[in-house]
Amino acid sequence: RPCSQCPPSYGGGCRNNLCYKDPQRSETEDMNEVEKPQVPLSPRTTSKPVPNLPKKPASKPSTPKPASPRTTSPKSQSNPYLAHNIKCETKLRDKCKGVTCNRHKCPAFCLYKKGQVWGTGTYDAQSSICRAAIHAGVIGNGGGLVDVTRTDKSPFFVRSTKNGVESLSKSKSGNSFVVAKVEELTADCYTTVAEICPFKRPYSHCPRVSCPANCKSQPSYWSPVIGNNIYADISSICKAAVHAGVIKADGGFVDVLPLERKKSYTGVLKNGVQSESKSNTEGGSFRLFAVKM
Repeated sequence: RPCSQCPPSYGGGCRNNLCYKDPQRSETEDMNEVEKPQVPLSPRTTSKPVPNLPKKPASKPSTPKPASPRTTSPKSQSNPYLAHNIKCETKLRDKCKGVTCNRHKCPAFCLYKKGQVWGTGTYDAQSSICRAAIHAGVIGNGGGLVDVTRTDKSPFFVRSTKNGVESLSKSKSGNSFVVAKVEELTADCYTTVAEICPFKRPYSHCPRVSCPANCKSQPSYWSPVIGNNIYADISSICKAAVHAGVIKADGGFVDVLPLERKKSYTGVLKNGVQSESKSNTEGGSFRLFAVKM
């Protein structure tokens, strides 16, 4: 055949008037426009999910989420109550530490409940608070309020049986505490912390205070209120309690926590009571807490 009649499958190659497949690889070297994008497209499609896969786990904010419950720990620390409700078997070492953890409310019927007690008068920190209070005669089997004072390490603890509770002995030294009954005091609009329970190191206890009505209307020269949230101990307890929102104008019970002296106090108008600003005052300070009745 003449070379002009060679079929297209032969690629048009012709020698000595014979058709043959051209061995030249020009077509594979010079690929057409359709083939050129096909080769790079396949790696591009596979390369796109490769960066996406690490981005997805990297963008997961799963680890910060558990941090949100931690924000509740500071809220629990701002407890409006000074007295903590505890169980018969609650040990001192199980409770939070600090001056706001020294008053506890024991339930009834702890006399025959679980909870060991070590010592007499001074108790090991592993002792049940409520059963130690029964042993010491601070409360009865009906429960009640207990003030706890942490003491230095005791070299040993002596056993005894008192008020139906048998305490154990321990020859090993350990952290210790003593218990005291929470007294109640009927105050007037002029009673101050400086008069009834001034701060003494390391910390002091105040009685539970019963406030009368209408302290809000008393003049500041008779019933001063100095500070905000933390008050100078020469302030009227009951009028400061209205200012703090712990009680209303009709009075009620408040718990008082004596604190160390502050350098300065800022006065604000709150709950209808204007407090004063002062600095370089003598004496200590105090905080007020609501009482669950």
